[in-house]
Amino acid sequence: MSNTPTARFTVLTLGVSDMRASIGFYESLGFTRKMRATGEEVAFFETGGTVLGLFPWHLLAADAGLPDQPRPLAFRGVAIAWNCNDDAEVDRVMAFALSKGARLLKPAQPTSYGGYCGYFGDPDGHAWEVVRAPGFEVRDDRRVSIPD
Repeated sequence: MSNTPTARFTVLTLGVSDMRASIGFYESLGFTRKMRATGEEVAFFETGGTVLGLFPWHLLAADAGLPDQPRPLAFRGVAIAWNCNDDAEVDRVMAFALSKGARLLKPAQPTSYGGYCGYFGDPDGHAWEVVRAPGFEVRDDRRVSIPD
């Protein structure tokens, strides 16, 4: 029996400034909120293969043992991806997110690797890439299948 832990990615938690606004934003994008009994203390959303969590920015920083100030205005080194199966779907998702209050970071356009993508920001500026990537397939269960 091996002592090596099994690698897994289960939850992505975003620090947010306004729990009510962020919960509303992610619900408006169509993510299903679970464990509603947590109210505005913490929020969890089903995403298909992982869970998206929302937690107050300052409390998440404290939990990680990090300062919550100054808050970054520049790129944070992380982008969350919303994979699509074709370019038209990318355009639909971008338009949909913008109609729900997302901020346009980069219009959808062809990529150098043969894909197509654009970026939007959520209410706290977390970057979302909406992308059609060659070889990636989004299945009906919302999970992404990638080639070996």
